[in-house]
Amino acid sequence: MIPVARLQPPAVLFALIGLAGLALPLVQFKPNRIVPGEGVGLLALPQGLAITGAVAVVLIAACAPRWPAALRLAVAAAGLAGVILSLGAAAAHLVPPGNALARVAPASGFWLLLLAFGLMGTDAVNRLKPGLALRWQMLAGALALAAAILVSGALDGVSVMREYASRRDLFGREAQAHLALAFGSLGLALIVGIPAGIAIFQAPRLRGPVLGVLNILQTIPSLALFGIMIPVLGWVAATVPGAARAGVSGIGVFPALVALFLYSLLPVVSNTLAGLSGVPAATRDAAIGLGMTRAQVLAQVLVPLALPVLLAAVRIVLVQNIGLAVIAGLIGGGGFGTFVFQGLNQTAMDLVLLGALPTIALALVAGIALDLLVQGARRVPA
Repeated sequence: MIPVARLQPPAVLFALIGLAGLALPLVQFKPNRIVPGEGVGLLALPQGLAITGAVAVVLIAACAPRWPAALRLAVAAAGLAGVILSLGAAAAHLVPPGNALARVAPASGFWLLLLAFGLMGTDAVNRLKPGLALRWQMLAGALALAAAILVSGALDGVSVMREYASRRDLFGREAQAHLALAFGSLGLALIVGIPAGIAIFQAPRLRGPVLGVLNILQTIPSLALFGIMIPVLGWVAATVPGAARAGVSGIGVFPALVALFLYSLLPVVSNTLAGLSGVPAATRDAAIGLGMTRAQVLAQVLVPLALPVLLAAVRIVLVQNIGLAVIAGLIGGGGFGTFVFQGLNQTAMDLVLLGALPTIALALVAGIALDLLVQGARRVPA
């Protein structure tokens, strides 16, 4: 028996979360997409007792101090895949053949098991301290595994996938709209924010007023800002000649894009200023001593050295905007928020998940990928 003092505290936490997940319903079986339904545990499924016992043993054994990080990572990956496949197996078992109304949705036990193995995998990666190239390979492998599970059809019986199957074309259009909002607002923020950051770096007296205005914009709640855009831009479209023909309107994509752009300015401007200010004065003086002009110092010295901080701003803005773009569904801006708010209006949580899950996945992948880009930029010799 392992002494309590030698147990790994993080692994104990993961085990407790996972064991709680095993004790709670894995899925929720509903006669249709509206009614609440009833919870079904893993034990009620074929081979459920064996699977439950195996998962419990693995979670408890992982608390041992001598488990290598690579083994923990492999167990976490297998656990994540197994939990997701168990969801699909539960749907195939519970839904009668030919029944198009019944739904099997993930329940609290599923989410806790997913959290337990996800935390175990994250902890294992931190302990391994893999190199940059290996981290990219891990990300690519995780995406490939997720794509393989989706393409295999193992989850076709799950409620959210049924909602997707009936809205496949609409999902594709809303995905494009969501990406256009997130990346479009990011692009506009970079076009405006980087020159603004450079300007207040070179003119310190402007820093207070510019950052003060941007801080005020950042404190406005997202719903309020989206709401403010409706009358303001509606008035512009109605009174300014040619504005409506140019696409300006009180509802739709334009106000959503403007609101996301305004939210993006503060991180871009402040990080640009921080990155440029972080370049040592001796480096700037050396560049000037070599005969460089101010423009050359800026373009060839300051901006390249500030690149990691600028990429960090891109990460902040992109992850933020992927999440905030959901609100655009309220004002007809499209995106995954369309499904979220339709689901809320219809009390159909499966439809809510159809919009929420890809949003979370996009934000997670974008955050990890840009973190790796930041690490890569910091390793480039000056």
